[in-house]
Amino acid sequence: MPGFEFFGAEERKEVNDVLETGILMRYGFDGPRKGIWKAQELEKAITTTFGCKYAQLTSSGTAALTTAMLALGVGYGDEVIMPAFTFVASFEAVLSVGAIPVLVDIDETLTLNPHAVRKAINAKTKCVMPVHMCGSMADLDALSAICAEHNLILLEDACQSIGGTYKGKLLGTIGHAGTFSFDFVKMITCAEGGVVMTNNKDVYEKSDGYTDHGHDHLGVDRGADLHPFIGYNFRISELHAAVGLAQIRKLDSFLALQKKNNKALRTYLEQIPEISFRVIPEGGEDSCSFLSWFLPTTELTQSVVAEMKEQGILAGNFYWFANNWHYISKWDHLKNSTTLGRISPEQEAALLHLKSTSFAASDAIMGRCISTAISLIWTDEQIKEKGEKMVAAIRKVLNER
Repeated sequence: MPGFEFFGAEERKEVNDVLETGILMRYGFDGPRKGIWKAQELEKAITTTFGCKYAQLTSSGTAALTTAMLALGVGYGDEVIMPAFTFVASFEAVLSVGAIPVLVDIDETLTLNPHAVRKAINAKTKCVMPVHMCGSMADLDALSAICAEHNLILLEDACQSIGGTYKGKLLGTIGHAGTFSFDFVKMITCAEGGVVMTNNKDVYEKSDGYTDHGHDHLGVDRGADLHPFIGYNFRISELHAAVGLAQIRKLDSFLALQKKNNKALRTYLEQIPEISFRVIPEGGEDSCSFLSWFLPTTELTQSVVAEMKEQGILAGNFYWFANNWHYISKWDHLKNSTTLGRISPEQEAALLHLKSTSFAASDAIMGRCISTAISLIWTDEQIKEKGEKMVAAIRKVLNER
């Protein structure tokens, strides 16, 4: 899955360009930087590669989500509908802008269930945020239609699905805005970083200003910039952007390897009739960073997880149902509203309400799901060994039931 597996001479060259000038900040110092503008280059490469009009780099995927929401006008008291299966950054970003995360059930796409979204809409709903988990996407036609019907914002959290497509469009470029994360284990990495992508100039300009303390960036002297609104410091550094610039040039190769290895491993699991695979919405093409598969029951799945752990082959296989970063069943800090500072009464009440909210439909899906991370550097022999060992462990459990 991660681009760090192919970190090499290309990344070192781009980083050394920056080190040789000594200008590590993305703005200003025009003379000493000698024409080296890695963040600008990467933003241009993102618009060209992914087919959006505008891209604003940030310091992380979390910062990208926060920036995008504010640029889209999401704030105090607004409700943002999001899935119960995601990464903690998704709800952290919602809370950071004063909004209220409304978590709803997923379906076997492992993403937002459109029927659950429709049921959650009320007068406070401002935004629907599908999270394209583990390489694949939500039913964006259905969600787009719901948003259009109710005049809602569609914000794509595509941080885990760089390179996936839906009906010919790349994920992250379909909603009013979309975000990627470029952290160390993403499809392409900056070590740390993120991006807001949009086709809306106003959203872009607000994102550009907000990530740099509200600077309007309209003059030749950043120190003399005006500040049309209050911003924050979510800037990416030139060093991080340099790494990403080398990585994005390798994206096609990364995706080709990922899809090849995903398909090869899947042929082993397909030998077991009891196994099914995640649903890809019609017209969608998975980025293949994970191979997500289901067993018939939660009990069987837990037994398979235990058996793989016993055999020492669990590494790289994620049982999200028991994972405290990705599924609501383990988010006690969220459900108990455990924060270092005060949050709004509306936010606190909504979070405490999650303690008594049933996510039975999601539990029935996540309890049966295992996601296997796909490495770009597996050899055919390693895939064969991994596939055979996984199949043997699964069959042992099935034969003992």
